[in-house]
Amino acid sequence: MATAYHNLSSYDPAKVPLGTEMKIGIIVSEWNENITGAMLTGACETLQKHGVLSENILVDYVPGSFELVFGAKHLAENKEVDAVIVLGCVVRGDTPHFDYVCSGVTQGITDLNIRYDIPFIFGLLTTDDMLQSEERAGGKHGNKGDECAIVALKMIDFYRRNLEG
Repeated sequence: MATAYHNLSSYDPAKVPLGTEMKIGIIVSEWNENITGAMLTGACETLQKHGVLSENILVDYVPGSFELVFGAKHLAENKEVDAVIVLGCVVRGDTPHFDYVCSGVTQGITDLNIRYDIPFIFGLLTTDDMLQSEERAGGKHGNKGDECAIVALKMIDFYRRNLEG
């Protein structure tokens, strides 16, 4: 597994663009709120650490992970954001529901990245059990929210640099 080799909260601060001129939307699933809330805290703290003003971090919620795609699309269409971070957590159960939700959200975020000129950052934890989720929401493997914040800053910078050329 990738997180066995790389902590989600590890990065080189010197390689992170300054976010003072960036506005970022974050859409959060209310399902598994103990996990998604920790991921949201990590994302917001990391964005602010790198210069994003708190008033330029727009947070909204949807009931579950499947609804993240609609929420992300809504933020992109109705708010002037430079990126949208999607935060959710799906834990494998005894039915195929896990596979359908994970597949749908993955395809939906991929489609949004193709259709819009802003990055949509995939922050959906897909774990076998709650312990794995906790380990990735501020536990021994770091915080997926931190990673998503850094990816958002880097992708906004990437987009802006490639507009100029």
